[in-house]
Amino acid sequence: MSLYTTKIESAQNDPSLLMNHTCYRIKDPVRSIEFYEKKLNMKLYMKKDFPDMKFSLYFLKFPGEVEASVSGDNIFGYSGVLELTHNWGTEDDPDYKVNNGNVEPHRGFGHTCISVYDIEKYCSELEAKNVVFKKKLEEGRQHNIAFILDPDGYWIELLAYQSPQNLGPKLNHTMYRIKDPKQSVDFYTNVLGMKLIRTFDVPTAKFTNYFFSYKETEGEGWRTTEGVVELCHNYGTEDDPDFHYHTGNAEPQGYGHICVVMDKPEVFCQEIENKYGDAIQWAPKFNQGKMKNIAFLKDPDGYSIEVVLRNIKL
Repeated sequence: MSLYTTKIESAQNDPSLLMNHTCYRIKDPVRSIEFYEKKLNMKLYMKKDFPDMKFSLYFLKFPGEVEASVSGDNIFGYSGVLELTHNWGTEDDPDYKVNNGNVEPHRGFGHTCISVYDIEKYCSELEAKNVVFKKKLEEGRQHNIAFILDPDGYWIELLAYQSPQNLGPKLNHTMYRIKDPKQSVDFYTNVLGMKLIRTFDVPTAKFTNYFFSYKETEGEGWRTTEGVVELCHNYGTEDDPDFHYHTGNAEPQGYGHICVVMDKPEVFCQEIENKYGDAIQWAPKFNQGKMKNIAFLKDPDGYSIEVVLRNIKL
């Protein structure tokens, strides 16, 4: 029986709601920023240091005509943002390694995905830049997708979109694995107010993928949309009481969270508390941490979701 059947009205059809960024930890900011800027052609829009807590945040996004007005001052007003977290000193520790989420027994987070207009050309350009491929287009059973690795071993899927014109690369979706699809689908639709835009079932491989977005899409239009969340369910995990995924925030750390932004996060968070009480875990609740206008809640699998005031000034 699902715990998340009550709709949070302040999240239903709120035009200010969007999935802003995906965050994961990195070891060496110099090599990571070089990779995302020089290899993938993303742009670093903002860096924020927190000396008292000894970490830095880097916010990157693919530039484009629509995003011509993006700056560090309004980075929280857009989708398709990647946040890299660097805890000071990890670059000097030869034993430090992030958990990419795809190796047992610490599986959970899967990948981010970049969708492009011409995937064969894009892959050729990356090969010329000596980017490491986990899977090339011609390899495996699916010849329409590829996977590359970033400097920390995080998987990045490459996917083609159909469009009358080249819209540039899009940070399309973030995938992580879930235990119980009924609980998760209800949570992301009823609590977070996302729309289930696509379900992809593969019985032969015994898994189903669920795609969520705050934006309405038709057909293959989801491939050009940024801020999509993909939840992957492997058959049978929901029937194992001892089964759980690694969220990335326990040791060994790696993946951090996704972030949703809105105009009135305090109303949204209070409504969740009023309707769900202890059924929802917070760490911290809204405005109760060191940083204001921010909260973190956890989904049914314990993955963290940041809730932030849209266009917050860090």
